[in-house]
Amino acid sequence: MNRWGITLPLTGVPLAAHRDLVRELPDLGYTDVWSAETAGTDAFTPLALTAEWAPGLRLGTAIAPVYTRGPGLLAMQAATIAELAPGKFVLGVGTSTPTIVTGWNAVPFTDPYARARDTVRFLRAALVGDKISSEYETFAVAKFRLERPPIPPPPIVLAALRPGMLRLAAREADGAITNWLAPADVPTVRSALGTEPELVARIFVCPTDDADAARGLGRMLISSYLTVPVYAAFHEWLGRGDALARMHEAWAAGDRAAANAAIPDEVVDDLVVWGPVEKCRERVAAYVESGLDTPVISVLPTGADPASLVRSLAPV
Repeated sequence: MNRWGITLPLTGVPLAAHRDLVRELPDLGYTDVWSAETAGTDAFTPLALTAEWAPGLRLGTAIAPVYTRGPGLLAMQAATIAELAPGKFVLGVGTSTPTIVTGWNAVPFTDPYARARDTVRFLRAALVGDKISSEYETFAVAKFRLERPPIPPPPIVLAALRPGMLRLAAREADGAITNWLAPADVPTVRSALGTEPELVARIFVCPTDDADAARGLGRMLISSYLTVPVYAAFHEWLGRGDALARMHEAWAAGDRAAANAAIPDEVVDDLVVWGPVEKCRERVAAYVESGLDTPVISVLPTGADPASLVRSLAPV
């Protein structure tokens, strides 16, 4: 099945005001709705609403951090959405970043690889209704059992950027979620993940003919994300280390404006989909042609009505 996902909620649109658009999504050709969790809505509540408004859509979290909820609570929230959308929910988890985990939630960001592995193993057991008393490397759980294990249990996908976490996703989870990559990067990611697990990617789309506006917004986002150490290492692995070196130097010196200016146009054009709607649609399809299973569009603000943009970006 060809998948075509959208990230909800949309920027600047109240959560309750999404109802009419969500009800249209299946007829428009969308198959998936994926949420996010930074400092806006949580990852689960928008999916609960979507399950009510459009029961045919597949739902996914991209991602719920493995640190900011206890293991039991994470299993409970996942089980709740899986019960609302039986067979239509994918639990996406990941380590998130030190800023979100420690800076905003006062939780130590330690041993991210082990914490991701341990959480996936716990969730595997918890979501099938096992009673769990286990000493994992990064946490311990005593006598936990879900009162309402979902049938079927949801698949689990792991946020992964580099080979170590991608291989962990292939071994322990049902797939991987990634972002900030170009269509040409998909085969590199696939080489570490393998061909069988599902590969999901959030794709940033800015449907506008205004090159300066699109690239300006793209530069702001790229300097915000790709200066985070895990993303910097990701793009070093993908071969953009030299192209982004001046951005990193300016960022380290505290000069945000110079960091933005140092990002080459070709890097912005690689990582942010922009242009007329038809061109944007073709560019998203290029990710699938390169080996991506599930593209998840994230609509960037252009000044136009975001719901109208979602409708216009639907697959032909």
